[in-house]
This record gives sequence, C-alpha cells and structure tokens, in this order.
Amino acid sequence: MSPMTRAPLPHPAALWRRLAAEFLGSAFLAAIVIGSGIAAQRLSPSATGLELLENSAATAAGLFTIILMFGPVSGAHFNPVVSFADAALGGLSWREAAAYLPAQVAGCITGAVAANLMFAQAAVSVSVKHRASGAHALSEVIATTGLILVIFALARSGRLASAPAAVGAYIGAAYWFTASTGFANPAIAVGRMFSNSFAGIAPSSVPVFIAAEIGGCIAGVAVIRLLYPALTPAQAADVVVPHESAGGRDTAGFARTSTDGERPARARRD
Repeated sequence: MSPMTRAPLPHPAALWRRLAAEFLGSAFLAAIVIGSGIAAQRLSPSATGLELLENSAATAAGLFTIILMFGPVSGAHFNPVVSFADAALGGLSWREAAAYLPAQVAGCITGAVAANLMFAQAAVSVSVKHRASGAHALSEVIATTGLILVIFALARSGRLASAPAAVGAYIGAAYWFTASTGFANPAIAVGRMFSNSFAGIAPSSVPVFIAAEIGGCIAGVAVIRLLYPALTPAQAADVVVPHESAGGRDTAGFARTSTDGERPARARRD
C-alpha cells in the first residue's frame, strides 16, 4: 500500500487582497448604516422609532449580505475588535490584525463620505450628535462582548455557515436593546463622525465608545476562554466565515480553493 498523498496546499489569499476586502466591506458597512439613516430621516421625519426600525433593518440585512460578499477573501471582520480578538485567540497574527485596522477605519470613512454624496449632502459633515454617557458606555461594552461571543461560539461549535445571518441579526437587535444602538465597532464609530445625520456621532463621544468597545472585546475573549476552552487556533482562523487563512486549510482539513479559482484536491487514499 502506498503512503497517503495530499495535493500541495495553495497559497492563502495575499495580504493585500484581504486588506482590499476589509476596506471595501467596511466601506459598504458604513454606507449601509449611514445611508439608511439618512433615508429614514427623510422618509419618516420626526418619527424616531420608525427611523430606528428602518435603519436597523437595513443594517441587519446589509451586514448579512456583505459578509457573504467579502467573507471568502478576508473572513469579513470589518471591525478591529473582531480582528484583535481573533489574534488573541490564535486565529490571526498580531501583524495581520494591525494591518486590518487602518483598512477597516479608512473603509468606514470612505463609506460615510459615499453615503453623504449619494443623498446630495456635503461629502463631509461632522456630526454634532453627542452620545457619551455612562449608559452609552455600558451599552457598548455589552454589545461588543455579545458580538465576540456570537462569532467565536459559532466557530467553536462548527456552525460558521450561520455566521452571516447570526451576526446581522445580533447587530440588528443591538440597535434596540442598547442605549447606544449597538455600534460594537471602533472603525464604524470613527466613520460615523463624518456624517451629521441620524446615524452620526460627535467626535467628542468617539473616545468613550472606542474605550468601551475595547473593554467589551477583552471581556468577550475572557468569556470565550471560560465557556469554550477547547477553541483551537484553526477554528478561530475561520471567523467570521471560512476563508483563505494563513494555514491554507478549511475546518474539514482539505486544501482550500486556490486564489486562481482552481478546485481543491482531497486527500487520495489507496
């Protein structure tokens, strides 16, 4: 019997390609959040509850879709706390997490500018909506902790196929069960400064949000380690959805599709 042979592993998606996916996905995320907020203001003036419903529904559906769009390339983090939680749990190198950060922030700023322009507003209009309070900070800690739990619990239990829907649904719900409307993302907090609209946030409030989100990230990682101590770096590497990770394999142990679109080869046994 000849020894088992395996096809050579393909190269993972190049870092620049993953950064491009993170930039574009973050831009779409900000455009969806801010653009739907502007539309809600215009369609339902002075009806705050209806505006929030419209904004949250568009965000939940849009997030589901963009995770599917860009997830196979970068994992669809679109969020520095997800990237750094992934690094803390061994799924992403710290160097790569640091590289994702500016792509995500730049993408969210670009998406904010695009949303403003799509609705014939000034490209940049600094928000005057102040959101810094103890209740807002607590809300962001809880919202971010919950987001980390959703993503990495799915990774540990092998249910990442449900991640696009689960993450979209969770963020949609967080609009309503938190006082802050559940940003849970430092990059989107920065981007939303650049639109003086329903979804905006005043620059003076952003440091409070970012600090709370970092705290939520730390809490989320701690709870994941408590509840799911068997989470492996290989499982963490596939968040938010399976993609061309540094290991070049999917969670089933087969070589991934190459970046040129060739089919993966399964192990051949005699």
